[in-house]
Amino acid sequence: MHKSVYARVLALLLWLLCAPAMAALDARLVKQLTDDDSDQKIAAISALAATASPDAQKLLTALGNDALYASDSKIWFKADDKAYDAVSGAELNPAPEDVDTVSINNRVRGALQGALSGFSLLDKDPAVRMKSVQALQSSVGPAMVPMLTTALKTETDKGVKAQLEQLLAQANLQNPDAKARLAAVDGLAHSNSPAARGLLLALTDPAHEKDATVRTAAQSAVASIDSRLAWIAAVANVFSGLSLGSILLLAALGLAITYGVMGVINMAHGELLMVGAYSAYVTQGVFRAHFAGAQDWYLVAAIPVAFCAAALVGMLMERTVIRWLYGRPLETLLATWGISLVLIQAARALFGPQNVEVSNPSWMSGGIELLPSLILPWNRVVIIGFALSVLVLMWAIMQKTRLGLFVRAVTQNRAMAGCVGVATRRVDTLAFGLGAGIAGLGGLALSQIANVGPDMGQGYIVDSFLVVVLGGVGQLAGAVWAALGLGIVTKLLEGWAGAVIAKILVLAFIIVFIQRRPQGLFALKGRVVD
Repeated sequence: MHKSVYARVLALLLWLLCAPAMAALDARLVKQLTDDDSDQKIAAISALAATASPDAQKLLTALGNDALYASDSKIWFKADDKAYDAVSGAELNPAPEDVDTVSINNRVRGALQGALSGFSLLDKDPAVRMKSVQALQSSVGPAMVPMLTTALKTETDKGVKAQLEQLLAQANLQNPDAKARLAAVDGLAHSNSPAARGLLLALTDPAHEKDATVRTAAQSAVASIDSRLAWIAAVANVFSGLSLGSILLLAALGLAITYGVMGVINMAHGELLMVGAYSAYVTQGVFRAHFAGAQDWYLVAAIPVAFCAAALVGMLMERTVIRWLYGRPLETLLATWGISLVLIQAARALFGPQNVEVSNPSWMSGGIELLPSLILPWNRVVIIGFALSVLVLMWAIMQKTRLGLFVRAVTQNRAMAGCVGVATRRVDTLAFGLGAGIAGLGGLALSQIANVGPDMGQGYIVDSFLVVVLGGVGQLAGAVWAALGLGIVTKLLEGWAGAVIAKILVLAFIIVFIQRRPQGLFALKGRVVD
């Protein structure tokens, strides 16, 4: 007796637990799916999707797979080679006969796909829900309003909830009720999305929107979004300018040292960037072949490799060619230009004429999303930080070490430095190696945001000289301000006038500036200047 009671209680508990999952769908809505009118089908799809029921998802999936069938007495569907009642979800065995397939047209299929995508809005993982919201932004419509409303009521993540609110407003833009459209316009007026702006812009046309109040609100909302997007674009350009300036800084730091110490116009300095970039490529290949588990750290290992490779090439250039041409600027310029051609051909012979692939480590992928339309890529953020670190290290070398003292002495007065015992020839070699090594680090950074090929350094040599001349020969502080300033101004001008006009304007400004202030932003100090 007791066992029978316990068995009945257990069966009742099991039924209560399973009851929500086995809850029957609305028979009226299921019947409406078989209606010949597409509007009726879409309305039924929307209502079933709004229930967020797993049974509704199975039924709608079957409809999309042309696996929903109807007869005079029953509507059922196939899933996993089994037949199920469309209303109760109960398995049918055997499957009914003499049935017709419920067909749908492209319009209904589009609404169905949107409804099925909406089920991901109820996933337990916030990342999946956010991905679903972003996927629906291009295809949301009035049919999804019930599903979006249901998802919004249960959403707990603030980021996803904000996106859902915008998506719901976007869906209501096509609502037949003018008040609903007006509320949707007010909701999207605070958006920073270019897609939302495009939707609102369509409502400013009388051919698309008959209500004058809605058109006026849409015009105001578009103006508000345009204002914010302009600021966002300016911030993005400033950030891009900082990253470009960081590359120019790394390229120009070494040039500032060599040009300041020896007065050598080194036309092969851009190829030292190339050496650093190919060092990253070679290190990446070594890690892929021998240290696959530590692939993400190849870039860290490439830092000393790039520095040493470029420094060795630079010291070899100074020892074999440049040393014999001091005081002869024209011959030095031609000789270093010839060395640049030799280095380019050597790279083509070793690695081929085509660009090679240097991938970002996983920790440099993605970015920091400040706003929906403003993402700061991690690779550029890391490059800016890397350039600042190299700058601090350079300052420490120049200000706190014996080598830095000698370099500054030779820069300010070579003859006097030689008279007090400074080995100027040795300082020349070490300074040239140091400057070349820093250029190699610039190439390493450049490999993470640009193509790596034999000719990659050609596009940076002129900009590097502009940085050195504008900042002041031999002045690290001047190189910093000039590099960052040129990078930011160039990017801002490119957004306004295009890349070619921006280059022309920057060059014209530097020419005028140098005529007014030949010593650059920061003048050298020392008796040689006097």
